[in-house]
Amino acid sequence: MTKPPLSLYLAAPRGFCAGVDRAIKIVEMALEKWGAPVYVRHEIVHNKYVVDGLRDKGAVFVEELDDCPDDRPVIFSAHGVPKAVPAAAAKREMIYVDATCPLVSKVHIEAARHHDNGLQMVMIGHEGHPETVGTMGQLPDGEVLLVETVEDVAHVNVRDPDKLAFVTQTTLSVDDTIDIVAALKARFPSIVGPHKEDICYATTNRQEAVKAMAPKCDAMLVVGAPNSSNSKRLVEVGSKAGCSYSQLVQRAADIDWRALDGISSIGITAGASAPEELINEVIDAFRDRFDVTMEIVETAVENVEFKVPRVLRETA
Repeated sequence: MTKPPLSLYLAAPRGFCAGVDRAIKIVEMALEKWGAPVYVRHEIVHNKYVVDGLRDKGAVFVEELDDCPDDRPVIFSAHGVPKAVPAAAAKREMIYVDATCPLVSKVHIEAARHHDNGLQMVMIGHEGHPETVGTMGQLPDGEVLLVETVEDVAHVNVRDPDKLAFVTQTTLSVDDTIDIVAALKARFPSIVGPHKEDICYATTNRQEAVKAMAPKCDAMLVVGAPNSSNSKRLVEVGSKAGCSYSQLVQRAADIDWRALDGISSIGITAGASAPEELINEVIDAFRDRFDVTMEIVETAVENVEFKVPRVLRETA
């Protein structure tokens, strides 16, 4: 039986970013240096496959520092943590390693600098997301006000409209954020923004690749986790860019083949915490069912690399 033809468009860049790569490396190097178990506060990155792989090597994932013993190393996830967490670890004389993405740390530093200059912060982000919790936790309660939508901007209660600055979560939709920033500037003309936008290069690049790919595709799949902010944004960007069927899948077993019946083209990309093995698994599933012709849609080349903390570069 002949397989139906399928044009498969593969986004580039896709998958792991430098911050995720560094965070995973930190856990692996910590296990090498100190042996198992090494505790990790929150999922190191939002991907079940990655977390399960590290758990098999001896990482123990917990939600709070209270769940960690004093005598084992603990690692803080790539999303960042409130200031109180490392302070509590230091008080308990724990060995801790901060795997916060350097681009998230940049936002933390920015927020602290504005606070030191007497400005109240507005954060554009998703309520409850670990990165938002970590960034808001850099400053005292009430000093960071959260907005998620353009509508929220109209209702935010500020202390002094002339003494405001804003920061953003690094994994937002670029286009949605532009609208929220415009609303903030319209309501608070003197609000201070970041020197360079907070949305990270990897988020921006992956969204641009999806925008280039979407018009060519009958359907699009984003390989990523349901709790991954940047992966969910890729699904939304795909829909807005003209691909009516845009779906998130964790891996090949999640593909809804009935929904893809009759397609002649598919776009595939992956969120910043999805490993290449899972992307290849999805491509192989299409090769099993279709006569696939693959084309790479490349909109940027990434060569960013972040160093791991010195404590791990030093030999035991």
